Amino acid sequence: MRLSAQDYQFSFPYGEGKSLAAVGYRFQGESMQGRILKVASVLLLFAASAIAETIPAGTKFTVRLDSQISSGSAKAGQTFHANLTRNLVVNGATVAKAGTPAQVKVTYAKSSGRLHDPGQLTLRMASLEINGKMVPVRSTAFHAKGKSHTKSNAEKIGGGAAAGAVIGALAGGGKGALIGTAVGAGAGTGVAAATGKQEAVVPAEAALTFTTTAEVTVN
Repeated sequence: MRLSAQDYQFSFPYGEGKSLAAVGYRFQGESMQGRILKVASVLLLFAASAIAETIPAGTKFTVRLDSQISSGSAKAGQTFHANLTRNLVVNGATVAKAGTPAQVKVTYAKSSGRLHDPGQLTLRMASLEINGKMVPVRSTAFHAKGKSHTKSNAEKIGGGAAAGAVIGALAGGGKGALIGTAVGAGAGTGVAAATGKQEAVVPAEAALTFTTTAEVTVN
């Protein structure tokens, strides 16, 4: 006896009463158990496909920047190009391959001040290319802060004061030393201020790891 798929009707998540022919199966002379196993396989494929269409919150991935980002020039809202460093796999399915384009967004940028106010940067993922289109992504933040130069500045100011005291002592004894200290301290402060700002810099080729904070819908 030869049985056609049209002889059997099943209910699928994607439509009521579709025959097995709709998903490419023809059962001829098979046992009921064999037919059930094949139907179950089809349903599992549908379920896996649906799962792969979302990236759950809490998913970690790493991207590599194409260019440098500095707090001295970056503005909040500005985006920078990056690429995935490795495949993004969700429930065994590869959602995006290594090298896939991504966008990193500056959400906070503060340029460095003088002496004790280094620059700051906050970066987050903006989007990731999936199936040929950029998909918005919400993620944790990456923070960068410029090197603190408080200690080096204190040394310069203190050094200037000491040098001024020596010069003052040579010029006029104890009173001259006091005057020289004040003058030297002022000179030291000027040197420290002239050393430039300490910006927060994330260099080109830096690898940044983010974690999704909300489910990402792929389709």
